[in-house]
Amino acid sequence: MRMWGGRFSGETDPRAADFTRSLEVDRALALDDLAASVAHVRGLERAGLLDADEASSLIVGLDVLRGEIEAGMFAWDPALEDVHLNLEAALAARIGPLAGRLHTGRSRNDQVATDLRLWTRRACAAADDALVGFERALVGLAERYRGAVMPGMTHVQPAQPVLLAHHLLAYVEMAERDRDRFADARRRADSSPLGSGALAGAGFPIDRRAVAAELGFAGVTANSIDAVSDRDFVVDYIASAALAMVHLSRLAEELVWWSNPAFGWVVLADAFATGSSMMPNKKNPDPAELVRARAARVAGALATLLGVLKGLPLAYQRDLQEDKAPLFDAASVLEGSLAVMAGLLETLEVRSERMRAAARGGFVTATALADALVRRGVAFRGAHGIVGGWVGAAEAAGVGLEALPGESYLAGLAASDDAAARVLAVDGTRDGGGLLEALRAAADLDGALATCDVEGGTAPGRVATALATARQRLG
Repeated sequence: MRMWGGRFSGETDPRAADFTRSLEVDRALALDDLAASVAHVRGLERAGLLDADEASSLIVGLDVLRGEIEAGMFAWDPALEDVHLNLEAALAARIGPLAGRLHTGRSRNDQVATDLRLWTRRACAAADDALVGFERALVGLAERYRGAVMPGMTHVQPAQPVLLAHHLLAYVEMAERDRDRFADARRRADSSPLGSGALAGAGFPIDRRAVAAELGFAGVTANSIDAVSDRDFVVDYIASAALAMVHLSRLAEELVWWSNPAFGWVVLADAFATGSSMMPNKKNPDPAELVRARAARVAGALATLLGVLKGLPLAYQRDLQEDKAPLFDAASVLEGSLAVMAGLLETLEVRSERMRAAARGGFVTATALADALVRRGVAFRGAHGIVGGWVGAAEAAGVGLEALPGESYLAGLAASDDAAARVLAVDGTRDGGGLLEALRAAADLDGALATCDVEGGTAPGRVATALATARQRLG
């Protein structure tokens, strides 16, 4: 069966037939194709192109096909090049020549564009559901270990102490932006191309808006040429998926390192780790590693589709057949990655004491100490230099900033070029240790955490509020 065979006198070369066949990929659109066909039949009936009995027979036949596909009983014919030909041939086998009326006013160009938009809308909703599950896992882990302290890092070097919950909530923010992007992608996919024909528009008075409403679309495409050649909505989905995978990959990278015994910050559940075929001691974070690699696969899908589109003149070109494989693969990878990362987080054990011990290294409270001096009148640049000297002294003595001898604190202040610092040094020898007590409080992990008390900061009260807000939003 060839829809297009009338002007052709010979058979298609098997090599060309195999090369152009898309059935193995686009059969995933079967249920969408049937839904669009039912809506199209009703549109033809409203336009007077089918009578009620014809429309009813076509819809019954299409419903039979839907049942067979849902039950996994439909027999796909690889000799028919795509999902559309398979379904039309199957319909003809069940109801006879009337099936030939189905394609009135419709091209495979607007047909596949409609099917793909229906599929992409569902994929956006599925991505949102999976992202919510991932966020719940992050929030749940943060709630279980809400008091855990870790060294926040820049340049992969200890920087300032932060709560683990605050760190995890950073990924919640990323996921929320991902959800926004998928919502935008769904909105842009939410116009029906059906009725655009091959490129010029259907040659019959079909009420496109009524057909679109039946399919749940918000409206119809405004230009028939654009409608059949547009795949921006596919790019939108894959771009959103690629960035979401980048976010997952960043977390996966951290979990790989944190689970290394040299860190010892987290322990992966056996259910989310694998062993070595040779080394009995190994416990490998393979799911996280594969998420990291599959992020590259989705980024590759985005590059593939952009490459397909960049040189295409209007309107439809057969190149667009290559849009489905990267789209379907990106969706599969994203949903699988979100699910496995959620499971990994839900079963993760955090070793809070190891994490806190790591936070005590690297002099991560230095900024809080500088801020304490600023609150006592010292200019920040002067405070920066003074605390840098204290860090050097503590490093030489092999102690933390909170254990630095009082005379070292006072000597640093006295030697400063900042007048306020020199006054503090004099006062510090007379106030019975009050200044030194305040400085050591700032140099303590909990004291340093408490000072970051701004909206969006890591102070425990702020993080508790952020956790409660996230939990309320996610349920």
